[in-house]
Amino acid sequence: MTCTIEIDFPATLLLHDKGLVALERRSRFLLALKFFELGEITSGQAANMCGMGRVAFLSEASRCGVPVVELSDEELSQEFDHA
Repeated sequence: MTCTIEIDFPATLLLHDKGLVALERRSRFLLALKFFELGEITSGQAANMCGMGRVAFLSEASRCGVPVVELSDEELSQEFDHA
């Protein structure tokens, strides 16, 4: 199930982008990224929300500085032990 929301934004944002379509695409990504970062949606849901594939979303999230995996100290230690 999906829902649609409408958001008012300052027209100055259009000056930073290449038009309304680019602004909508960027806004969808940033909103999905934040919900993912907060742990409110999965990476698959976030990718779907912004019209990307899951791998592409995770790659872009990482590029934006959002951790894409959360490992405990024990899990991290086990990963390095097996490397």
